[in-house]
Amino acid sequence: MDAETETIRRILTTSGDTWAVVGLSNNESRAAYGVARVLQRFGKRIVPVHPKAETVHGERGYASLADVPFPVDVVDVFVNSQWAGAVADEAVAIGAKAVWFQLGVIDDEAYARTRAAGLDMVMDHCPAIEIPRLG
Repeated sequence: MDAETETIRRILTTSGDTWAVVGLSNNESRAAYGVARVLQRFGKRIVPVHPKAETVHGERGYASLADVPFPVDVVDVFVNSQWAGAVADEAVAIGAKAVWFQLGVIDDEAYARTRAAGLDMVMDHCPAIEIPRLG
């Protein structure tokens, strides 16, 4: 098993079950909406993080990671690559264990900073695709 596959497995199985989904709103046509539903089906607690702070899939939303009043294990990032690095830095600041950049979200410098801070990180993958592969 390569290092990336091992990191994906570790995040999905041992990093914890509270996932902040940054960019999640009630827009059903957005990928974040469907992925959050899959995460819930697999036993993850989702925490919507979006400027609108909407309740999504029955979970109260927050405007920013800093506003979430309880520990977050994994930060799943559904924002454009140009803003993803700032979200990764916030994830480090709030004490998350891992950061997950969704398909198409790529920032090599943020990846390096996040790993250097001791967090697991995956970039350009989707947990809704990876979870069923765990077997």
